Amino acid sequence: MAPTVVFRQVAMLGDSITQQSWGDGGTGAALANAYQRKLDVLNRGLSGYNTAWALPVAQQWLPKTTDSLPETALLIIWFGANDAALPPSPQALTIEEFKANLHTLISLVRSPTSPHYSPSTKILLITPPPVDAEVRGADLMARDPPRVPDRDAERTRQFAEAVKEVGKEAEIPAVDAWSRINEAAERDGGLTKYLNDGLHLTAEGYKLVTVGVSEAIHEFISELHWDHIEQTFPHWADIPNLGALGPQFLAPDSRLV
Repeated sequence: MAPTVVFRQVAMLGDSITQQSWGDGGTGAALANAYQRKLDVLNRGLSGYNTAWALPVAQQWLPKTTDSLPETALLIIWFGANDAALPPSPQALTIEEFKANLHTLISLVRSPTSPHYSPSTKILLITPPPVDAEVRGADLMARDPPRVPDRDAERTRQFAEAVKEVGKEAEIPAVDAWSRINEAAERDGGLTKYLNDGLHLTAEGYKLVTVGVSEAIHEFISELHWDHIEQTFPHWADIPNLGALGPQFLAPDSRLV
């Protein structure tokens, strides 16, 4: 009987920008493609959620030390777009609350007293991207019923800075999606190329984030870069020469294509 092979995992936890990143050109889709046959990439994007609402959810799905579940090799946390909403939006948090929640999410994995303690798990933060408040406001006002504008460019920048501050405090790398996209927009004459509704990313916006994630993993967590991980199971051309593995390598009903 063939042995059971369990793939380690990359989990992306965030809001709708994470949830939608499995679409064409998205960062989640790009990572899933890069890690194929190496690590499983999980979508834990929660549309509309801020960090306060995400905390109890994370406690439900993060593996516990007592569970027989696949190891989370890399946890990518990408929040801030909703936390930075303008009061009185129910999504809105203060920067202090936001930073505290990020630290709590990190401690779920890092603290030895946490039931989810996993010292082998690496963590990567991503800042919220910039927003185009005018386009976002027009989109909301065009809805039925209309909604009041709920985003401010400067406030979102402050929350992006807060993510970088948490990264420094926790000694965790942070991908500055805000600066990458904003600088590209300044060269290209605006954010339209990178935001499809003033808030969510286009494929071009995700592409900039994906490059940042790749660079951060390569620089700070190089052992988890896809170029440095061997594929699970041998290349098909090597199978005829794997006599030493014995018949248990492939199940009797396996089919090779």
